[in-house]
This record gives sequence, C-alpha cells and structure tokens, in this order.
Amino acid sequence: MKKFRNKTGIIILAAGNSSRLGRPKQLLQYKESTLLKNSIYEALKVENSFIIIVTGSDHDLIEKELNSPEITFSFNSNWETGMSSSIVKGISELLLLNPDCEQCIMAVCDQPFVTSSVFESLIFESSKRGKGIVASAYSETLGTPVLFHKKYFQELLELKGQEGAKKLLKNYANDVVSVLFEKGNIDIDTEEDYLQLISDLSDKGSK
Repeated sequence: MKKFRNKTGIIILAAGNSSRLGRPKQLLQYKESTLLKNSIYEALKVENSFIIIVTGSDHDLIEKELNSPEITFSFNSNWETGMSSSIVKGISELLLLNPDCEQCIMAVCDQPFVTSSVFESLIFESSKRGKGIVASAYSETLGTPVLFHKKYFQELLELKGQEGAKKLLKNYANDVVSVLFEKGNIDIDTEEDYLQLISDLSDKGSK
C-alpha cells in the first residue's frame, strides 16, 4: 500500500450516480478533458498534498478512464446510502495512507471552476487564522471545497445517511472561516446545467 507523509489530503467525492443527469457527470467532457479530471488536475498542483478519489456508481468506468499513479481510488460500496458514506470512506482511506495527516480538503467533482488557487486559499487561511474549518463562500452560503483540521476527523467518520459535512460547519461556527470562491455556485446536476456551461464556454471562446 502507498504511504504518504504529505500534510494535506484532498478527497474528491465522485461516487454518485448522477440520477438527474442520466449519465456519469464525472466523465462529462470539459476543457478537452472531463469534469473529474479537471478537479484532479487542479488538486495535483497543490504542494505537499495527496489525492483520494472516492468512487461508487460507475466506478469501473471512472477508474479505467483515470488510471494514474498519482491518485488513490477508494471504492465506496455503500454510495447509495448518501454522501456521508463517501466522506467516511475518504477519511478512512486518508488515515490508512497517512495517520499523521494534519488536515483534509473535501471537494466534489462537478464544480467546473474549481482551481488550485481555491485549494491553496483554504490552506493559507487555515494557517493564517488558526481555524479548524475553512469553507468556500458563494451565493450567500458556505460549501465545498472545505478544509477540516484533523481534530474533526473522528466526527466526520461518524456522519450518517444523507447528512453531509455542513453539520460540522453549523455545530462549530466559531471555528469556521471562509474564502471567496467565484463561480463556486455553478455545479452540474442536470443536462440543462451542462449545456449552459458549454454554451458559456463557447461564447467566451468566440469573443
């Protein structure tokens, strides 16, 4: 098994079956690549980090498409029970790979405008402010990507069902700071979302 000494684990949640879209959103074409590959590409730029991809539905297809020694796949056989099972799987894998990991970043595969600078801003803000949770801010809410200090790993491991990590943001509001993530509100859930994204990129490219 691979072992890492890196300080930050980046966990990309990519286990859902894209029921509203009707095909795996992870493999949608985007920027001469795919949505998931784009998230991975940006995460790989972050120094002193290692990357875990939590797969579930369509895992064979996704892992075949993304065969790379630089990332670790972790298959969540319970993906249908909700996002919490993927968070638990990701943290469990992280602790296997690096029990001394200082912090992790939870990210998703369908935010097309995520960049390495977003990840790096989370890390920088946590170090600067001494806070245990740093979330991305957009559309008057806090969301992914979100950084958690290792002191929260046990509570992340205890999440159940449909509840996501936002529960911790509410419970520990005094330990939360945010960084602005422009266009973080744009994610791909439906065919309309995807067509709008492609249309916007096409319009931008023609100007």
